[in-house]
Amino acid sequence: MIKTCLREELERKEKSFLSLYATLSAETKGRLRAEPECPLRMSFQRDRDRIIHSKAFRRLKHKTQVFLSPTGDHYRTRLTHTLEVAQIARTIARALALNEDLTEAIALGHDLGHTPFGHAGEEVLNEIVSGGFAHNEQSLRTVDILEKNGQGLNLTYEVRDGILKHSKGRGEIIPTKEENKASTLEGQIVRVADIIAYISHDVEDAIRGGVIKEEDIPEKCKKKLGITHSSRINTMVSNLVVETMKHNMCLTLSEDILNTMEILREFLFECVYFNPLVQKDFQKAKRIVAELYFKFLEDETLFLQETGFTSFYDTKERMVCDFIAGMTDRYALNLYQRLFLPKRWMVI
Repeated sequence: MIKTCLREELERKEKSFLSLYATLSAETKGRLRAEPECPLRMSFQRDRDRIIHSKAFRRLKHKTQVFLSPTGDHYRTRLTHTLEVAQIARTIARALALNEDLTEAIALGHDLGHTPFGHAGEEVLNEIVSGGFAHNEQSLRTVDILEKNGQGLNLTYEVRDGILKHSKGRGEIIPTKEENKASTLEGQIVRVADIIAYISHDVEDAIRGGVIKEEDIPEKCKKKLGITHSSRINTMVSNLVVETMKHNMCLTLSEDILNTMEILREFLFECVYFNPLVQKDFQKAKRIVAELYFKFLEDETLFLQETGFTSFYDTKERMVCDFIAGMTDRYALNLYQRLFLPKRWMVI
């Protein structure tokens, strides 16, 4: 039998070695629903474990990062992207003596609500669903409501807040407005770690896919950040840690590195994400998502049959959106083929 003092001992150790700016597990603002403490694990450890064991987390392995349904073994998926974000964020948190468990939990959960086909799926749902759609909000909805057959994961406030505030699109890399910042430094780190991860690995995948060549990368980016995936990450992470420590633990990048990251991100949008070769497949993917969405809105019986639900837990539009957002690329493709394409005639 585990003694109840073990978790409390871990919490005391955490308080003794973490920075004054860290978020302590023992001082969490709590969960949506009160529940007994674990005798062994601290609160943010439990959140991390719940996320890893969730169905939504497992589905990330078959969701697009940039290249749709890649057959090559070395392209990133939404899962491998998530793991890279978690590793980068934990490195930053450890260097700054912040809470690694909290940082990791936020990082592992930040994309749980992402759609099939990457941002193509997100864009089309935002266009056709009343009230719009954003994957960060869907990630929060996933952990609060959709997981565990409607029970949700009942995560702590700090993890939920970090998941909601991680998204930035083409906005500021480090937000200046307080309403756009996570309430914890750990959550703010995940936002930047997400950008560090994708602006580096998307370059690598785009070169692998023949969309760009190494010589296409802006010279300033190669000079300031490095020419390899590892050198780019090391430069950005090291700069973030050093500058943050210089500025009294206010998350900061040097002006030069921040400017270079913005240049690299814009390069990716213009030359990779909006590249005609990539966009051609994105438009096809958007059509698949839209047709599935409207098909299920029109045919309530088919929707209930496909999902296995016997009743509605929300409006039909909201439930169809949840179902579509939760799909993997391959499930969406197979379902589309089954619903919209004629079956092959077989003669034996």
